[in-house]
Amino acid sequence: MDTRPFHFKSFSLHHHRSTMKVGTDAVLLGIWTDLTNVRSALDVGTGCGIISLLLASRAQVSVDAIELDKDSFEEAKQNFGESPYSDCFRIFNSDFNDFVPPKNKKYDLIISNPPFFVNDLRSTDPKKRMARHTQTLTYDRLLKVSMELLNPNGKISVVLPYRESRLFLQQAILAGFFVEKKMLIFPMLGKEPNRINILIGHKSVEEQTEKFMIRDEYGEFTNQYVDFVKDYYVSV
Repeated sequence: MDTRPFHFKSFSLHHHRSTMKVGTDAVLLGIWTDLTNVRSALDVGTGCGIISLLLASRAQVSVDAIELDKDSFEEAKQNFGESPYSDCFRIFNSDFNDFVPPKNKKYDLIISNPPFFVNDLRSTDPKKRMARHTQTLTYDRLLKVSMELLNPNGKISVVLPYRESRLFLQQAILAGFFVEKKMLIFPMLGKEPNRINILIGHKSVEEQTEKFMIRDEYGEFTNQYVDFVKDYYVSV
């Protein structure tokens, strides 16, 4: 097992113990999410802590992070403590369904790379199964609990598989949210989108949609991708 840390320009982190490693989905979400007027954020299912660390590297924001898996929780806690932003974080080994923030705190942003695959074949690894499937945290519960924890102007930012996003969006509208921004993520030129970043809030605004291409027809990173991550990755 490779136990070397993953290096970003402003921090490094270990991810070999976590159920969810450093990956493109979390990195793109952590960079893309609008942090205007965000002073407090809650990272649901933080894994190794990558999204929380990206938020703290981008703005002056205090981040509470929740992680149910014990090994992932301990690794994220280590990563937070060793980062230049250690004072920004609090982490809780908790199920989001049961989470009660200290002093009934409300958040400006709830962000998550949530359990993904509602209908896909389940992994035989119980830790990965819990991390990747909506067994312990359904979209409906994510939205309902978030509604209780958000400030009146608070927002939710998530990354989802493109085909699963329709169910999430339907449930978000039923819960009283409005879509503010989407980023359709294409793995390669000529392919269909396989991921989508979604930002929802309490107010009806004109929806913004952008397209993001990771690789060109030759399998090389696009200029769009390189420009997007260049301030964060040590090399692309």
